[in-house]
Amino acid sequence: MFIPLHDTNNLKHIKKQYVTITLIAINVLAWLFLTVSPEQTGQLAAIGLGYIPSTIYDIAERGPGQIIVPDYATYITYAFLHGDFMHLAGNMLFLWVFGDNVEDALGHFRFLVFYLLCAVAGAWLHGIIDTSSQVPLIGASGAIAGVVTAYLLLHPRVKVWVLILMRLPLKIPAWIPIVLWIAFQFLMFFAGGEDQVSWAAHVGGIVAGAVLTLLLKRRDVPLFDREIVTPRAVRVEFPAGSSVPSVRTEPEPAPRQSVPWGRQ
Repeated sequence: MFIPLHDTNNLKHIKKQYVTITLIAINVLAWLFLTVSPEQTGQLAAIGLGYIPSTIYDIAERGPGQIIVPDYATYITYAFLHGDFMHLAGNMLFLWVFGDNVEDALGHFRFLVFYLLCAVAGAWLHGIIDTSSQVPLIGASGAIAGVVTAYLLLHPRVKVWVLILMRLPLKIPAWIPIVLWIAFQFLMFFAGGEDQVSWAAHVGGIVAGAVLTLLLKRRDVPLFDREIVTPRAVRVEFPAGSSVPSVRTEPEPAPRQSVPWGRQ
């Protein structure tokens, strides 16, 4: 539907999006390692680190040589593997454009927790929908869906450059492409159908992202780009010939008639 290119939204609470950059680096390094490795190594990684519902629900078992981490750990490890370059590039581009401002709003550690829990939620819903599946689920799409949803709740009015239909660049408020993207995920989820995309994982990440944003965001970070009301300024003056300060409170500004837009 759309490809995000850039947003006009500066960081306000952190100097650098260290967690976002680290997550991107881990995903890229994992993909590069598996790309240069023998094909059987990639297959083993998908089975040993991917999320397989049938093994989680004790319907099937991985072979002794296929176990890399415990089954419960695959709720997270699956999110650091990708099937091909376009799969990786799409997820990492979304994370690069939207992740920094979500990390800014949550803080470094809580953003990491947020990201991993969205991945867990995506895998959980995917597994609940088809507990007998023996196909490994891989990819960060569930976690990325949570990040995109968080951005919608925090900065819907910020202008974002997006590429529509792979050819038309537009600068529009973030809520327009994100709402359409979320609606498409739910439409495909309820429509069902057999393909290689786990729409359930996307929906799980979306729901988790919405809930966790409310729970984990900084207390002074508003939702929907609402204005933060700051205390009135206080001016301290020393009258001529006196060592006793005189405190003067600045008058309150006139109330705004409309809700201000986000940073342009």
